[in-house]
Amino acid sequence: MPTLAGILDALGVLDHPADDTTRLLRLEERLPPLLSVIAGMVDLIGFFTLGSFTAHVTGNLVVAAAAAVHGGPWNLAQALAIPVFMLAVAAAWLIARASSLHGVALTRLLLVIQFLLLLAVLAFSVSTAPSANPHGLMASIAVMIAVCAMAFQYALLRLALPKAVSTAVMTGNLTNAVLSLMELTSPRRPLMPVDRDRLKSSLRLLIGFLVGCVVAAAAISVLRDWAWSIPTVLAALAIALR
Repeated sequence: MPTLAGILDALGVLDHPADDTTRLLRLEERLPPLLSVIAGMVDLIGFFTLGSFTAHVTGNLVVAAAAAVHGGPWNLAQALAIPVFMLAVAAAWLIARASSLHGVALTRLLLVIQFLLLLAVLAFSVSTAPSANPHGLMASIAVMIAVCAMAFQYALLRLALPKAVSTAVMTGNLTNAVLSLMELTSPRRPLMPVDRDRLKSSLRLLIGFLVGCVVAAAAISVLRDWAWSIPTVLAALAIALR
């Protein structure tokens, strides 16, 4: 029975080993900043229109705990976000294993899935207007789809681009950036080794996430549920990135 890798190879989608290595190195440098912008947009749009963190899902634990303590309204999506995220990451692993793809080809496959999930969020949000009731069932469904999209993004960086800086740990990226800058400006013996390239990557991701949040905030005020169209378009551009 033909595998997905065999089908893609027959269609000429797969790269030759030498080309794949070169393109993988380029993707490790170029793709994470764009993914960081997407993550910032998805997180802010999800929080402000649906009431839940859709990219950095552990923030939902804080919000849910605060609501439980102070007697606020219970948001089903906040409770389900982490287990659904875990299931989506597991699904990404299963797809990667079943596809037998690696490197650039696996990156493209997972980017396509991220795009399709964000497209589904856009279509669902435009057709049902879940932002009208952030605690309702429609909002919870939209949050779960967005969470799955981000799960595939984060899994992609671990499975296909393991040397790239992750877009899933902005607090860690900020910590590394500050410590590295302190070491670089200190005349004394360093307390830790400093990787200038990784510092630059971390700074690009932090800036990308901030830019994504700012653009998303402006988009929400004008486009409302259509604001999901911007990260969806960027996800499509990520697939075409070389």
